[in-house]
Amino acid sequence: MFQKNMRINSKGHLEIAGCDTVKIAKQYGTPLYVIDEELLRENCRSFYNGFKKNYPGNEVIYASKAFMTTAICKIIEEENLGLDVVSGGELYTALKADFPVQNIYFHGNNKSIDELTMALEYNIGCIIVDNWFELNMLNELALKMGKKPNIYLRISPGVEAHTHEYIKTGQIDSKFGFPLFNGDALDAIKYALTLDNVNLTGLHCHIGSQIFSYDSYKAEIDIMMNFLKKVKDTTGWEVENLDLGGGFGIAYVEEDDPQPIELIASEIMKTVEEFSKELNIKRPNIIVEPGRSIIGNAGTTLYTVGAIKNIPGVRKYVSVDGGMADNIRTALYGAKYNAIVANKARKINLEKVSIAGKCCESGDMLIWDIDLPQLESGDIIAVTCTGAYNYSMASNYNRLPRPAAVLLNNGESDLIVARETYDDLIKNDVIPERLLSENKKIINY
Repeated sequence: MFQKNMRINSKGHLEIAGCDTVKIAKQYGTPLYVIDEELLRENCRSFYNGFKKNYPGNEVIYASKAFMTTAICKIIEEENLGLDVVSGGELYTALKADFPVQNIYFHGNNKSIDELTMALEYNIGCIIVDNWFELNMLNELALKMGKKPNIYLRISPGVEAHTHEYIKTGQIDSKFGFPLFNGDALDAIKYALTLDNVNLTGLHCHIGSQIFSYDSYKAEIDIMMNFLKKVKDTTGWEVENLDLGGGFGIAYVEEDDPQPIELIASEIMKTVEEFSKELNIKRPNIIVEPGRSIIGNAGTTLYTVGAIKNIPGVRKYVSVDGGMADNIRTALYGAKYNAIVANKARKINLEKVSIAGKCCESGDMLIWDIDLPQLESGDIIAVTCTGAYNYSMASNYNRLPRPAAVLLNNGESDLIVARETYDDLIKNDVIPERLLSENKKIINY
């Protein structure tokens, strides 16, 4: 399944953003993450135009956990989006990229004192408070530091989006947020309004990831807008900002059917305005946090085919030089992907194969049962829609160096993440003095 800005050139090779992927694979090596900058920016603008262009108080915040580097931060800043971070490491990356601190939102269900201290020191725009422990800790820390941060409270609305169980986040049984159903959410708001060292400016909720049905968002808005009415009636506080989270799905394979972002944005804003009028409350500014839907389809991973194992009547395994260490989503979620043989992009599909990774795990599979042209060792396979949660979840399992990442734009390529080396793998290893060779004792059994 070809993405926008993909084409087949005169050599029969797959091109992305004007770059021959076979040439790119040879130049930078594989596995290799490639990012289509034009498509990434286009996705940013779709969200900006849909949610913010005609609603100045609204905000679009890129969920950086999907894929974050200093270069990506620069692009997000240029496209006038905010940045959602969920750890000290992501915050540090944003700061090193000189991302505007007032546009940084800090998430997380277990922020440490060190992380909150960093956020307060740099006066980031907003801290999304997840639980009672954090609310009290932040209030005390802010007092000691002479700060008064803007905060949102994360609410668990009880909506179960139709998605994988591991990526549902808004249902009643969730590790995230103050539950709405048992009164915790309202109690937390009342309490936060009494605190002297935090400034409650909004509420946040999020119902899951890879959501295609607008009904899920409509249910979320229904619950939250009625809750905003209850908050106003109970406390007198009118919620200014309502963060609906992200979760907008993308098409990994043919059966996935996401709606255009502008259409979803129009429906969301229409529904919010209708509820505002019906409930006689001020329309809140709407904040959304797209991550996968901005970077997912802009990313492709290139692999080189190695061993091929045919089990007659069972399956043909085609092994590549990457796998679950650079893309764990198939093993973790049962995620599905499509692929193109980059150096045989014009060839017709002749056989059904399964793309296997090189990790020492039976579950290290990238794609089960896909129809592709006749494959040989040395072929380049391009797995599409790998921009989100691939590099960011990559590991050094089996002591594999993490791949490089390259930005493609108008026929040019730029390295944005260098490939790790074997030296990188051991740079934090330490051998205790007692194990060094001159002190080593041979143990005989």
